[in-house]
Amino acid sequence: MTKALIIGAGEGISAAFARRVAAAGGQVALAARRPDKLANLVGEIGASAFACDASQPAEIEQLFATVDQQLGGLDLLLYNPSYRFAGPIAELDPAKVALALQVTAFGAFLAGQQAARRMLSQGHGTILFTGASASIKGYPNSAPFAMGKFALRGLAQSMARELAPKNIHVAHFVIDGAVRNPGRIERADQPDSMLDPEAIATSYWQVAQQPRSAWSWELELRPWTERF
Repeated sequence: MTKALIIGAGEGISAAFARRVAAAGGQVALAARRPDKLANLVGEIGASAFACDASQPAEIEQLFATVDQQLGGLDLLLYNPSYRFAGPIAELDPAKVALALQVTAFGAFLAGQQAARRMLSQGHGTILFTGASASIKGYPNSAPFAMGKFALRGLAQSMARELAPKNIHVAHFVIDGAVRNPGRIERADQPDSMLDPEAIATSYWQVAQQPRSAWSWELELRPWTERF
């Protein structure tokens, strides 16, 4: 039985992946700044939900300790959070830039470190990171998001190379395009021009189930209409 922790849980990719893990018979723990928003998902799949600011070391440490108690171990981590805002480089608020880096990249390190310690001890595990177009392309007026996502990708690549020989699968996903969510859907004349969270979750689960003789460290996902 897979024991999974999803950090940065919400209505989109993370909820779809939580349902996929639960449908396969797994146990799921969800973490978010506001776990009350997860009440419907918790009831639907029988998950546990916890409050956590992913950028704070003490809160991440406490989250993993609680998950140890609740699930009795951890096989799979999905780190999904990011903090995004836009603006001209000359006008960016340094405090907001620092927050973007803390949530998107530093929090991923904190969670990845906690997961790696447990998975090294047990001799197996899977760690997944949600990236974006900005993981490989820096756009105008979007420096903070690119900085965070580039750092996240570097973290994932370094961890994959270090941990794969120790039977821990680390993978990074470049989500290249807009994701369909409640209240955010594509125009009727542009079907499937947005990424479907259920389809993304399918790809995440397939990578998590890869035999170790053929592991991927990175996968790009985009709608068929997206330019790249």
